[in-house]
Amino acid sequence: MASQNRDPAATSVTAARKGAEPSGQELMTLMMSGDKGISAFPESDNLFKWVGTIHGAAGTVYEDLRYKLSLEFPSGYPYNAPTVKFLTPCYHPNVDTQGNICLDILKDKWSALYDVRTILLSIQSLLGEPNIDSPLNTAMIHTLNLVSWTVTEP
Repeated sequence: MASQNRDPAATSVTAARKGAEPSGQELMTLMMSGDKGISAFPESDNLFKWVGTIHGAAGTVYEDLRYKLSLEFPSGYPYNAPTVKFLTPCYHPNVDTQGNICLDILKDKWSALYDVRTILLSIQSLLGEPNIDSPLNTAMIHTLNLVSWTVTEP
């Protein structure tokens, strides 16, 4: 009898967030967000593979650049983070030559509350604010150090 008192809407929402592909609702939220410079869509009819686009943030060296990314969602999504990679080459301290991204929310700081919008905005922010304490591209860090030394020395 207790099952008759359950809210069917609450049950379906919970089921939708239990280890499933990104939902159509997640796509609609991203499309309706009004966030500038980010977009993503399923690659085809496979909701586990998406292609995203990020425009470099204003006021950064990436400002006029556009990057394509791949997002692959594991069967444990949203409890496990998707694998996100740059498809367009990106010269950045936190992006290696294969397009892998060093971003805490894609690793140990992942939360099931994050969605595609959060991921894309975080990567867009990372472009303008690199984390030099956790580089994937050590050659880029060396370049940044040389530029910094050249600018600060008389």
